[in-house]
Amino acid sequence: MDKTILFALVSGVIGGLITYFLVPLWIGVARKNGLLGRDMNKNGNVLVAEAGGIWVIVSAAFSLMLMQALYTYTGSDGYPTRIYALTALLLLSALIGFLDDILGWKKGVPRKIRVLALVPVSLPLVVIKAGTSTMDLPFIGVVDLGILYPLVLVPIGIVGAANGFNMIGGFNGLEAGMGFLLMLFTAIYAYMNNVSLAFQASLIMVFPILVFLLYNWYPARVFPGNTFTYGLGAYYASVIIMGNMEKFGLFLFIPYFVKAIMYLRAVIVLGTTKLEAFGIPRDDGSLKTPHHIIYSWGQLGIRLLEKIKGRAYEWEVVLFVLSIEVVVGLLALFLAYIDVL
Repeated sequence: MDKTILFALVSGVIGGLITYFLVPLWIGVARKNGLLGRDMNKNGNVLVAEAGGIWVIVSAAFSLMLMQALYTYTGSDGYPTRIYALTALLLLSALIGFLDDILGWKKGVPRKIRVLALVPVSLPLVVIKAGTSTMDLPFIGVVDLGILYPLVLVPIGIVGAANGFNMIGGFNGLEAGMGFLLMLFTAIYAYMNNVSLAFQASLIMVFPILVFLLYNWYPARVFPGNTFTYGLGAYYASVIIMGNMEKFGLFLFIPYFVKAIMYLRAVIVLGTTKLEAFGIPRDDGSLKTPHHIIYSWGQLGIRLLEKIKGRAYEWEVVLFVLSIEVVVGLLALFLAYIDVL
């Protein structure tokens, strides 16, 4: 087996095992110390451990270091500079989310501060001048952005992805499921195009997320929190930038762009920005939408499932949204195969 695949598999599996052992311990600690959040799609006051995504981030960071160690101790250089930068960015972005999780939902770090704080988080990639300044832009062609790429576009990409990834959520397993699919499709694309580090970094993240889903899937025992969404979003953007895969990365993010359009439309129509992505639970555990205007994929799933089968349950809604990303991902791979992306 090629060592590119072997080192990524070994590191990823060990990261998954770390997640498997640490998340249950965290659930117990969180429950004991009151770090709990209400599961909004359930009847009654169902409380779930918060911020469990921290162990996905820690496991992935450990796996990245382990992979570099495997290169070093087998006499290869590996990618020390880029791996260290990627690890630093992952941990820094997750730290901002973790602070928000610890301080409490809606009482944590103000959104404007969180957005601004993510700008310096991009410094590890800026310092190493990650990516290439030449980009093939749709409808424009090949453009060399020069110094603007690392100093302007890289921070914008990191901030945008970290905040954007947070937009599709609110249901058990949804954030982690979307993260799993994003990293899986990115790994496949990178492998198809022989982009070694992007392939390895993506595959390494797949394993901890998959294990975390054992605890986060319906009915969830732990929530990922902003620790996970900020960390994973920034990490995804970093992998895409390092692999020079911007067109593919933006294509995979199409559901998030559509969600933003749904949300802006609802803000205009309803005249408020206080719109939550949850459903409203009925007595039988099924869900209904909170408004007549649809402003999230989850709510669209509820409406469609109600029309098809009369009732929409949380796990069905999550599968609906994940299926959208699967379709987008398969289409992206097909377009890459015929050399469009």
